Parts: sequence; structure tokens; C-alpha cells
Amino acid sequence: MERRKFIAAIGAVAVASPFIGSFTSCASETKSFEGHKFPELGYDFNALEPYIDAQTMELHYTKHHQGYFNKFMKAAEGTELLNTPMEDIFAKISQQPGAVRNNGGGFYNHSLFWENMTPSKTEISAELKQAIENDFGSVEAFQEEFGKAAKTRFGSGWAWLAAGTDGKLFVTSTPNQDNPLMDVAEKKGSPLLALDVWEHAYYLNYQNRRADYVDNFWNIVNWDVVKKRFDLAKA
Repeated sequence: MERRKFIAAIGAVAVASPFIGSFTSCASETKSFEGHKFPELGYDFNALEPYIDAQTMELHYTKHHQGYFNKFMKAAEGTELLNTPMEDIFAKISQQPGAVRNNGGGFYNHSLFWENMTPSKTEISAELKQAIENDFGSVEAFQEEFGKAAKTRFGSGWAWLAAGTDGKLFVTSTPNQDNPLMDVAEKKGSPLLALDVWEHAYYLNYQNRRADYVDNFWNIVNWDVVKKRFDLAKA
């Protein structure tokens, strides 16, 4: 499935996560694109404790994420980017200045990050579990590969589970605020699951223990949202 169709569908589907409904800024159909919007978080700052503390969540969302959005909007001011869906921008991000790449990526990546976490316990569906087993051997092997990508990303960046154009799932990591939708990505695909491994995402609670933060992430993954993205990617 084409990436623009994948993200257009994301904006149109309502699932349990209260965030997805507000993620219309990534709809790729011009007629349904309503402009870039800063999303609601969807849960309280303390909802993910003890795995992510309230102070980190508040600073991360209100300062870092809001800052990326504000700077992206400033960089896009007076240009066609204000009316261009993010995935279309990312498809030609190599042609854009660093302020658009870094801040646009920060805006988009964090939006997915909040959405794919939940204070409620969710389980991997049978269909997604089968796909993970087909492409990684087992759920445990997938989690190990994903964890390694997150733990070994030098400096700041992200770890991803994504679906390739061939329909197969893969794990990758990107530096800074890049993502698999960008034409500069080492491995391109449709993001299904994102983990922020910038220090601002964990340092107040975990300090230098990034590995503990990564391992605890599995306690708050919203598998329902991951499954919804998986379904859209393979449609």
C-alpha cells in the first residue's frame, strides 16, 4: 500500500486511542486535509507511571513536542508546506531545509509516540502475532531486535517497527527526528510502532539507564493501535 494512502487511512479510522481521531493532520487527500494541528495527549501526564513519570511526560509533551510543532509551523510559514500533508513533505524531505526536516519530524514522530502508548493493558492480536513470528521468528526475537535498535542508537534518535512495501515487517532506527517515511531514511516503510530514545524522553527518571527505559516500554505499548496501523499497511 502506498504510504500516503496508509497515513490518510490513519486519520480516518477511530480506535480506542483518543489520539488517533485528532491525527487528521496526516491525511493525504487534499480534500480531507485540514492543516497541521498539535494533538491532544489523550491521557494524563501520570497515566504511564511507573514506567514513564509525570514530570517527564509533561515536559516532553508541553515543551519538546510543542516546541517542534511551533518551530515547524514557523519554518513552513508563507510556503505551500502549510497545506501539505506530512507524508508528502517527508517523501521529498531531502529538498527541504533542516528546520523543516528536524522540526517536522519531531512534530510527527512524537504524535505517533504518544498514540502508541497506553495506560491500559493491551495484547498482541493473533494476526499481528503471526506476522511478527513470520518475519522475526518469534515475538521475543522481535522485541530483542527492537530493543537492540533502541539501545544501540548512538546519540539521539528513534527505534521503529515498520512495514515495507513488500508487506514484511522490519525493525530500524533513525537519527535525530528522522523517520522511515523520509526519502533520506536508510530503510523506508510505514511506521507501526515508535520509541523515542532522546535523553529528554527518559533522563529524569532513568538517568543513564536507557536500557531499563527501553525494556519497560513493553509494559505500555498500545497493541491495538499497532494492529490498526498494521491492518492499514497491508490493505
